[in-house]
Amino acid sequence: MIRKLPSWVWAGAWLLAFVAGMINVVGLLGFEHQAVTHLTGTTSLLAESIAIGKLPEIFRLLGVIGSFLAGAIASGFIIQDSTLNLGHRYGVALFLESALLALATLLLAQSSTAGICLASAACGLQNAMASTYSGAVVRTTHVSGMFTDIGIFLGHLLRGLKPDYRRLFLYSLIISGFIMGGIAGAIAFHHFSYRTLWIPAAMTASAAILYELNHIIRPGQPLSHSLRGRLKQG
Repeated sequence: MIRKLPSWVWAGAWLLAFVAGMINVVGLLGFEHQAVTHLTGTTSLLAESIAIGKLPEIFRLLGVIGSFLAGAIASGFIIQDSTLNLGHRYGVALFLESALLALATLLLAQSSTAGICLASAACGLQNAMASTYSGAVVRTTHVSGMFTDIGIFLGHLLRGLKPDYRRLFLYSLIISGFIMGGIAGAIAFHHFSYRTLWIPAAMTASAAILYELNHIIRPGQPLSHSLRGRLKQG
């Protein structure tokens, strides 16, 4: 399936991983110290809160988990297909993610837990959107599975087996995007606090505009193909 991915998807995967890395660092450095791009740690914290009967924490964590799920549901409702078809629906999903991040920024500045929930919803939407193509080949909001796969590939190399180098490169690319987004987010947070989230909000809005431009210029084709076609006609 990796071989079927067009080159622009690789750049998009890196960009979305960068966005997720930045969002997650802001959540971790914020007043709740809450990871928002994945739910493994959040689910464990929920289990602990249930065990000790800490009701406020239970409801807060359920809100974060439920928001991530709601974002994924919204993505499924908007995009619908299980194959990659560029156009209006991806633009809508990206605009919605940008709006959620913008609202999260305003609420987090007021130390509102609702801001964490909106950021989590944005990540759930992004992860579901990026997972649409070819049976969840691309995940952009968490890296545990990719580190596991890289470990498997390296183990195969030690055994003299040939790994899937394209998959290895894609996973390394996404991990690098997540790490670099985290670095940028940490630096920005110390200067701008929650206003840092305006950066991923602007990035996703810009990506949405590019998708919409492509849909107008030549529906159903990547933007690079559309622009090449127009240049040849000129």
